[in-house]
Order: sequence, then C-alpha cells, then structure tokens
Amino acid sequence: MNQESIDNRTCLVGVLGLGYVGLPLASAFLDAGFPVLGFDTDAAKIEALDRGENYLRHLGQDMTRKMMESDRFEATTDFDRLSKPDAVLLCVPTPLGEHREPDLSYVRQSTEMAAKTLRKGQLVVLESTTYPGTTRDLMGQILERTGLKAGEDFLLAYSPEREDPGREGVTTSAIPKLVGGTCDRSSDVAFRLYDAAIASVYQVESAEVAEAAKLTENIFRAVNIALVNELKVIYDAMDIDVWSVLDAAATKPFGYMKFTPGPGLGGHCIPIDPFYLTWVARRIGRPTKFIELAGEINTDMPRYVVQRTMLALNAVGKAMRGARIVVLGLAYKPDVDDIRESPAIPLLELLRELGAEVRYSDPHVPAGHKMREHDLSEEKSLDLDAETLASMDAVIVATDHAAFDWDLIAENAPLVVDTRNALASRLHGKTHYFKA
Repeated sequence: MNQESIDNRTCLVGVLGLGYVGLPLASAFLDAGFPVLGFDTDAAKIEALDRGENYLRHLGQDMTRKMMESDRFEATTDFDRLSKPDAVLLCVPTPLGEHREPDLSYVRQSTEMAAKTLRKGQLVVLESTTYPGTTRDLMGQILERTGLKAGEDFLLAYSPEREDPGREGVTTSAIPKLVGGTCDRSSDVAFRLYDAAIASVYQVESAEVAEAAKLTENIFRAVNIALVNELKVIYDAMDIDVWSVLDAAATKPFGYMKFTPGPGLGGHCIPIDPFYLTWVARRIGRPTKFIELAGEINTDMPRYVVQRTMLALNAVGKAMRGARIVVLGLAYKPDVDDIRESPAIPLLELLRELGAEVRYSDPHVPAGHKMREHDLSEEKSLDLDAETLASMDAVIVATDHAAFDWDLIAENAPLVVDTRNALASRLHGKTHYFKA
C-alpha cells in the first residue's frame, strides 16, 4: 500500500469485526470513497447486512442501506479473502477473564486469521482497547511467524476506537483519531490512511503511546465516576442531595469537570480498561492502588442500590423477599440498545438472590440474549402502563431513556428508587421517592 493508492482511493480496506466499532468504521471509509470488505464470524450479521438491516439500532437503518447499495462494499464470513485488502483493521472484543485479567483471545484469533493470508505490503491495524505492548509483542510475533518482517514486508500499527454509542450528531469520521505504529513507516502509512477518512488524526510516537492513551482516557472517566459514586454514598448518609452538590460545583468555570453518579459502570470500555493497566502494571512490579480502588467502588454500586431499595421497601412496611420490582433500563446508558457490562444486570441478579420478583423494562432492548458471563435469553422487556406500574412494589430507575413516559411513571409507581435523578423534578419531596 502506498500514498498513491490512498490518494486515489484504490486501496481496499478490510474491517475484521462488524460490531459497535467495526461497522461504523467501515461506513466511514466507504463514505470517504474507499472500497471496503467487511469480515465477521457471525453469519447472522452478514445476512442482516445483505438485507440492508442494521443490527445496531443506534446507528440507524439508513447507514446500512447506504452501505449495501454501494458497489464498493461487501461483507463476508470467508476469512480466506483476508489476503485481498491492502489494509486489515481489527475491531474485536477485549473482555476480561474470570479473574479480571485481560482476555486477548479475540485479538490472538483474529491476528492468526490475518497471518494465514498475510502478504507483502499489507497494513495491519488493531483498534481494540488493550495494554501497551500488545500490538508490537503479541500481534507482531504471530504475524512474523509467516517469515515476513514487520516494518519491512508488512506494516503494523495501533489506532484505538473512540466510539460513543447513542451520541447524536457525531459520526466516526468526526471523532479525532490516534495512530501509532511499531515503526516510523508503519506509523506514517497508517496515519495517511486514517487521515483520508477521519476529519482529525493525531500521530503519536509509537503503538505503545497510543495503547496507553486509550487506557488513560477511560481510566480518567472511571476514577472520576468512582469519586462521585463515593460522594453520593457519603452525602446520602449526611442527608445532602449529591445532585444539587454537583450542579453547584459545576458553576465554577475552571478547575472542575462534572461527572454524575449512577448504579455502576457499563459499556465495553470503562468497567474493563482499568484492569488492563493494573494487570500489566503488576507484571512490572508497580501497584495501581488508586485505579483498583476506583474499580472496587464502581463494581460495588449495584449492591448499594439494592441496600437503598431494601430501606425504601422497609419504609413503606414491605420486605424484599416476594417484592414485585421492575428495573427501568437494561442498556448501560441512555437511548441505546447496548447492554454490555450494564450495571442493571448484576442489579437484577442481586435482587433475585434476595427473593424479589424482578422484571426489567427497556424500550430499546425488547429481549435479552446470551452473553459471555450472563444468560439473559429468557428475559423479556415489560410493557409499562398505569396498571402494571401500580402493581409493582418498587420501580428502580437504572437507565434514564428519553423514551420512557416519565409522567406516567411518576403518577403510578407506588415506590421509586432513582439512581439517575430522572424523576427528581416530578417527585422531589414525595415520601415514596428515594434516590440511590
């Protein structure tokens, strides 16, 4: 791959993994005029794309219809065709293992797939969040088993995804991108490729700097969310409304950035990424006490919500065992259908362990599905009406979707435990309204 093929949009871009990161990335390169070949192991995704259907609702049906109408895009499950693209962009999950250690099995497997068809001149880029050294050491070693040398025969770089599902008016091409290579040539070519499709691209010194920057971005959010979650617990005990405190602090025009509390952390990045750094830090003998403490605080928040719910039920003379409870929102953030690492899931499990009869309601998630750590295949969203709400002993607000009829909920829920401050304007001061 060379500058001319980038400039005239003749280089074929391959995107391995057509999920929350890969699909919008493929769309961005397609919009920029490149031919794109998408790969995924899930045949159902390819079949949906062939029909022009978008299995990622927040991205809209128009995007996938436009992609499939283009003669420059194709999606396949045939990984033997990985030799065709000039650039192979890996967009695969990087979850945690059983003991909260990095699980790089998807990175390893996808790199091995790319290695089977690796040819001279190809650029391979990892987009998945990971710890520093993964691109150079893990991927580089796998790819070099072919006899080809990184920086000489093929190019290897890292460019972390920065997707924010549900944010309206912001596309992948508009979000600034970081690029770092395992050598100067890899870095330069990767930068030029992304620069042709993304509005703003920042080239860093190495793949390791880009890997560390991605972790830093999400650790920054994780520790600050942990801070306000801990403040919420403290201020609740002092009978001080943490939301009022945060609004007041936010009036300062410098030296303060507002974060808001909740029932825990969700999404693929923030609950997971800090543990990638703590794991690699232990390998070099460096403790990460501050980061690990933040993780513990955030992980424990669903348990705090359950405790607050028990107190709220007790205040109206009811027990947790046998209580009918509906949790509003299974998605991890407002107005999306993404339930990865959602704090609503452990919240449901903890309530059931205590004997409660629990359902969830989420207009964006009509049914659950089997996940790596949880089996939600039997879960179905509960339709909310006045009668259904009135029949509940408690309503817990876990995710403040705009699609919820908040007036209906406020008027008919006999007891509300609100983790998002969603009903404060309607129910503040009411005896059946509790914040958590």
